Amino acid sequence: MVKYDLPITRNPLQTRADVQEAVRQLTEPLKPYFSKGGALLQLGNTGAVYEERTAQMEAFARPLWGLVPLAAGGGDSDLWDTYMEGIRHGTDPQHEEYWGDTGHVDQRFVEMAAIGLALCLCPDRIWGPLTQTERGNLNRWLLQINRFELPPNNWRFFIVLANLGLKRAGGEYSQESVDGALALLDTFYLGDGWYSDGLTDQRDYYIPFAMHFYGLIYAGMMGGEDPERCRMYKERAARFAHDFIYWFAEDGSALAYGRSLTYRFAQAGFWGALAYAGVDTLDWGVVKGLLLRNLRWWFRQPIFTPDGCLSIGYAYPNLIMAEGYNAPGSPYWAFKAFLPLALGEEHPLWQAEEKPLPALAPLSVQKHARMLVSHTGNHVTALTSGQYAGFEPAHTTAKYAKFAYSNAFAFSVPKGHTGLAQGAYDSMLALSEGDDWYKVRQRCEEATVEAGWIYSRWKPWADVTVETWLIPAGHWHVRVHRLAAGRDLTGAEGGFAIRWEHRVPEEAGTHLRTGPHDALASFSWGASGIVDLRQVRRAEIIPCEANTNLMHPRTVLPTLHGTFPKGEHWLAAAILGVPCEGEGQASWSTPPVFRESGDGMQVLDRETGAVLWSFSTNFPLTVDPSSC
Repeated sequence: MVKYDLPITRNPLQTRADVQEAVRQLTEPLKPYFSKGGALLQLGNTGAVYEERTAQMEAFARPLWGLVPLAAGGGDSDLWDTYMEGIRHGTDPQHEEYWGDTGHVDQRFVEMAAIGLALCLCPDRIWGPLTQTERGNLNRWLLQINRFELPPNNWRFFIVLANLGLKRAGGEYSQESVDGALALLDTFYLGDGWYSDGLTDQRDYYIPFAMHFYGLIYAGMMGGEDPERCRMYKERAARFAHDFIYWFAEDGSALAYGRSLTYRFAQAGFWGALAYAGVDTLDWGVVKGLLLRNLRWWFRQPIFTPDGCLSIGYAYPNLIMAEGYNAPGSPYWAFKAFLPLALGEEHPLWQAEEKPLPALAPLSVQKHARMLVSHTGNHVTALTSGQYAGFEPAHTTAKYAKFAYSNAFAFSVPKGHTGLAQGAYDSMLALSEGDDWYKVRQRCEEATVEAGWIYSRWKPWADVTVETWLIPAGHWHVRVHRLAAGRDLTGAEGGFAIRWEHRVPEEAGTHLRTGPHDALASFSWGASGIVDLRQVRRAEIIPCEANTNLMHPRTVLPTLHGTFPKGEHWLAAAILGVPCEGEGQASWSTPPVFRESGDGMQVLDRETGAVLWSFSTNFPLTVDPSSC
């Protein structure tokens, strides 16, 4: 892939001044794309579910998540004149670039939050220069958020930020709307620092970079007026931090999981918000390292257009994985990571010496997230069961329902639905009636998280039930399935998809090996393998369709194939994922031990002999023909 030589890619990102400069380097390429009146930013021609005018307004507003903290902390940008013209014209009903009147569940409510933040942190930049008429226009436009329906999730914080900004600026606002929003948001708290994003079964990045992020902004500003709520928000964030740290690897990369991953370095927004609110729960050097290493990792990836604008995608430009609400300006929500620029140079975050990750346990049980997170330095693997996005965004099964997610291998989304190459079924058990159309786990009927394993029960057809156990084992993890099929099926189970380059010579470390019941793809950049522990399935390495994986455009996928006549079948596989070649070759020779007797099964650590999982098979799962 081509990595363009841009100012931001040469930024060392070691100091506060470097991060300030990063905001300027990232916003400089936007200048040619502002509309004549400055209220719209025209970054591309791909579409979203909302209208083009709204998409261009979104692109205008989202860079404020970086420009506002930059200004609040004493930094400057030569874009402020453009932004002031844009705010004047965008909120003027008589101007041709008016942002428009809103309606129910309107995308413009999302973007009001950034303007609310601006009114909170630097009213002299936004409110001060406006005439009384212009202030009235801005006030009226923002107040629309109090009159319409918003989804019952993190969106309710937009009501809080818009009204809080107007309050700070001296405008008209609704405390009643703020109180109602805060009361509803509190009902989403689950315990142990975790929220849900509404009454849903999804626990994704909207917990750190939305629910906690906005709550910490509130806590950082409202301690004198609402001390009890602010204390509560800080305590919850402090608890959450000790789970969320497991999502980050030593190199700064983070777990690829869930929707909205095109917001990229918003992953680190929580750490900056922790500092902004003064939550002293981790060493400030550790927090600084989490923030800066994530930024550095992202700016080493080919995520930019040739002129330096952010693209839609994850580790490279990719529309296949995008959400329906991702317009060309959407990726600039990543600027949430710049919130700590509002803090002065003297803040402990900026004074601290950057530190690496502290010593972490090899496994973190995160029951509210329905995850077991394995941490082996530069590889983070989350084994998951039971999450489900009720509104079913694009590729929802790929984003929430796979067995394993990784910082190094990310995950893949299907490009089509015919065959295994198009489906790119990494970390999935894909079942078919033999016609090359596959069904995978989507929603679990039951899910349980225990200290050393996760269980789920799911039904791809009315007469087919699958029980799945996921067992972490260091660089490996084991999957055991009990399949009760009321029809004849074929199936394929994938490991991790790994980067593949056609012309890499053998002497460079390339090693593609397929045995009767195992497959290994090993390169200088990592290794991915799968072993059929019961030796009932054949192995293959599948070249996936291009651009299906979030991390790399070309991947291969170690896969097991099987045929399952109507009845009950037990399957067991060990999956290896290592992001560096040396450890991969060493680990491949020491998979977990799978042992079965007449009435049970066990998974054991090969080196220590410790029992990782055991199960009695005396309780058969029967298929009820009447359910067909």
